[in-house]
Amino acid sequence: MSKESTKDAEPTTTVEAGAAAADAIPAVDPRLLVREQGFAGYLTEFKRKIKGGELGSIPVVTGLIVIWTIFEITTGRFLDPANLSNIAQYIVGPGLIATGIVFVLLLGEIDLSVGSIAGLTSAVTSVLAIKQGVNEGLAVIIGLAAAAVIGSIQGFFFARVGVPAFVVTLAGFLGWSGLQLQVLGNTLSLNNISDGIVYKLNNYYFSDIAAAYGLATVAVAGYAFSQWREHSRRKAVDLPHRPISELTLRTAVVAVLAFAAAWTLNQQDGLPLGLTVFIGVVVLASFVLRRTNYGRQVFAVGGGVEAARRAGINVVWIRISVFTISGFLGGLGGLFIASQSGVADSNLGGGDTLMLVIAAAVIGGTSLFGGRGTPWSALLGILVIQSIMTGLYMEGSSSKAVQSMITGAVLLAAVVLDSVSRKSQKAAGRA
Repeated sequence: MSKESTKDAEPTTTVEAGAAAADAIPAVDPRLLVREQGFAGYLTEFKRKIKGGELGSIPVVTGLIVIWTIFEITTGRFLDPANLSNIAQYIVGPGLIATGIVFVLLLGEIDLSVGSIAGLTSAVTSVLAIKQGVNEGLAVIIGLAAAAVIGSIQGFFFARVGVPAFVVTLAGFLGWSGLQLQVLGNTLSLNNISDGIVYKLNNYYFSDIAAAYGLATVAVAGYAFSQWREHSRRKAVDLPHRPISELTLRTAVVAVLAFAAAWTLNQQDGLPLGLTVFIGVVVLASFVLRRTNYGRQVFAVGGGVEAARRAGINVVWIRISVFTISGFLGGLGGLFIASQSGVADSNLGGGDTLMLVIAAAVIGGTSLFGGRGTPWSALLGILVIQSIMTGLYMEGSSSKAVQSMITGAVLLAAVVLDSVSRKSQKAAGRA
């Protein structure tokens, strides 16, 4: 071909390429189109997630259903409203501590001091209110403030000084336990003030049935509004969005669960104050992590410290703040445990408290490797653990050894599942 013919061909080729580019349909991630393919699309998406290791809360929810089914069959009264109401009470204190642990685990770190912080907070509060005559409300505020400060101090040594979190919090576990004994002094046990603030934390119920049903209504309405708002925002910018039929189905499922829980609680004493606080903390923490810039930064630091630093995130601040949250929720959980037991003593926060709250967060779906998990993991995980303990007790197997062995086996299964899930995600190119 001559040079002239080549030159003549070039404009034609360029024009054709430009036209083809203009007519081409932009590549779209097929995962974004499943909502437009009906049930078959959702089934395809579900299979993709399973193969890719994106299991979410499926294992823990499935496990919880199996546990409840087995104990109901063997005892015949596990799902009685009275028993479920008791479980709802027992999960509050450890659940609040586990929620704080979730924040730390999202960074891929660990906090071994939360049990000691829980015990110290209850000790400080009780000593101030009972021995020193300080107003109990003020004593509670001082105790929680002390817990937050302790978390900040530990976070400072970890984030600024560079001491490993394991070492810092292990030192805290020992040091704060000793300070707890020092604060209590010769009186190693202090009873809660009768009908006082700490006493009511775990013993007050909203007996009017409107309270439980009202909370269920607010929860369903809030969920429906958030789903509709996301639908509207994505539709406004022409992004793939869930159809109204799916939003309706999701809201219906949440409504069934919420009102079933409200009905169950109303068969007994009503809505517990402690459960209300716990759910409120979980919802608030979930909102912070999923809907705020701070939450996205926490996940970013957990996903990779250097990448987060290069993106302009203040890694030091994020780390200190996370340990502050863990300390505060550890102290709050300690007050609820003191309310449940009726006393603030030298044993509060000791024993297997630390192991149980860490196990709850991990069993619920929070990764030990960082970057994956939600506050709902704490709720689901502690519900699994408490269900096992309660079920074994009802069967007559109240042995601590049996409970510990079963809980340990469940924890190991959760960690193995997490590890396998991460490997599957890496193989699928999504880790």
